[in-house]
Amino acid sequence: MEDSATPRSRRGLIGKRQAILDGALTVFARDGYTRASVDAISAEAGVSTRTIYNHFTDKAELFLVVIQESAKQAADIQIAIIDRHLREVTDVEADLIEFGRDWATPRPDSAAHFSLVRQINAEADHIPQEAIDTWQETGPRRVRRELAGHLQRLASQGVLRINDPDRAALHLLLLVSAGLPTSRSALSAEKIAETVTAGVHTFLYGHVHRIDTPDTSDT
Repeated sequence: MEDSATPRSRRGLIGKRQAILDGALTVFARDGYTRASVDAISAEAGVSTRTIYNHFTDKAELFLVVIQESAKQAADIQIAIIDRHLREVTDVEADLIEFGRDWATPRPDSAAHFSLVRQINAEADHIPQEAIDTWQETGPRRVRRELAGHLQRLASQGVLRINDPDRAALHLLLLVSAGLPTSRSALSAEKIAETVTAGVHTFLYGHVHRIDTPDTSDT
């Protein structure tokens, strides 16, 4: 017969592991990878340093797991935004603008992750390459592939003119946030809408499908 305490023990281990990950995300997002200490993480998580080392070999492994899980959660949110606005496009300009506004609007549920991303960008030379590769593949590259798929579908329908869907996805993401600060909590909805609209217009100028008409100026 299974020991009745085993399920409770497992729940306790899972709860402590999640507390460690939550605390580590807070500390890494605030202090960066280099300055973050296991002591600070243990204090934030409310567990001992021994408990942290029972779950993770060292700070590098903990950071790897934190960025992987955080990137996945943020990517899930972003992919949901892409799907919500671009699965059924009826007006390409209006739908891309609505997508861009949703994309560029700050989200409290992703704030810690993007604070962590800013820290990674600031000290990339001091972060294990495996962690950076994991973050890119789990987050930005995965999201860009999803967006590229939607743009490719629009191209196959003749709505857009696209040769390289992945590059077009990158262009769109850059254009709808061009000039916006990485920390957008103080931005007004009007400023976001203005930036996104200009970005979408630029994107469509390069990628909208056009039917050439004959020059009739001499007739």
